[in-house]
Amino acid sequence: MYFSAWANSAHPWTEVRDFVLEIEKVGWDGFWYADHYMPNTPDGEPIGGDFHECFSVLSGLAAVTQRLRLGSLVTPTTMNHPALIANRAATIDRISNGRFVLGMGAGWQVNEHKAFGIELFGNKERVDRFAEAIEITSRMLSEDRVSFAGEHFTVTNVPCEPKPVQSPLPILVGTGGARMLRLTARFAQEWNTWGTPEVAGEVLATLRQACEKEGRDFATVRKSVQPLFFFVNDDAAAEKLRALVPADRSIVGTSAQIVDAVGQYQALGFDEICVPDFTLGGSPEQRREAYDKFWTEVASQFR
Repeated sequence: MYFSAWANSAHPWTEVRDFVLEIEKVGWDGFWYADHYMPNTPDGEPIGGDFHECFSVLSGLAAVTQRLRLGSLVTPTTMNHPALIANRAATIDRISNGRFVLGMGAGWQVNEHKAFGIELFGNKERVDRFAEAIEITSRMLSEDRVSFAGEHFTVTNVPCEPKPVQSPLPILVGTGGARMLRLTARFAQEWNTWGTPEVAGEVLATLRQACEKEGRDFATVRKSVQPLFFFVNDDAAAEKLRALVPADRSIVGTSAQIVDAVGQYQALGFDEICVPDFTLGGSPEQRREAYDKFWTEVASQFR
């Protein structure tokens, strides 16, 4: 089982850099960063506050790390042209000497689209755009020149040079929708979802069906999942906390109970556990301690 970390985009660059260098020394396998321009809001209204740009941060990390896989989780094709996505990915893969994972999605966050005047579209058109975008991106990362004329995107004899170190550079799709899963099976090397073992397991079964329909070997898709992890000391504290957190994506328990949950993910067929820092403390010191605890008391049981 592989283990990766995910830092909130609001943290200062120096904190993220130092954190990533530390987890690389410890033995973590990867680091993910969200591609958003502001925090999400329940009412869809734009909001201020520090929020660092994904590909700039990953470029910086690619230059100072040696071993960690680095990836976007995930870049929305509503806000980014596929030709730009491909060129960014190829460049970061070069900087990292072949450690970049390109996470892509159809887009969903209302407030940033509203703020920047970028149309979010309805579900069908959004997926239509994504289907064209992932095909263009995938082809640009592997073919010498690409031409594509679609309803939403058109490119003509376009290069992407230099090519990435990896062949293919892995594309990850973060999704749970049936049609998006078909596109994952058709174009991607990796897949990511949220959820508890029960919730994520149901989506995993749908991915298997999508692979069967597309003639894709299910075993060739690397599968990652991220729940929200909450460490507690006893069952009483766990019960109290479970009433306050999202039930469909939260793992609340002692280290032993979290080990059990990770074992369930492994039994289902997941390859990687992504650990977001959103629930692991309000200060850099608290977050570092929580990641150390996760590594020594949970992840080490699967190495």
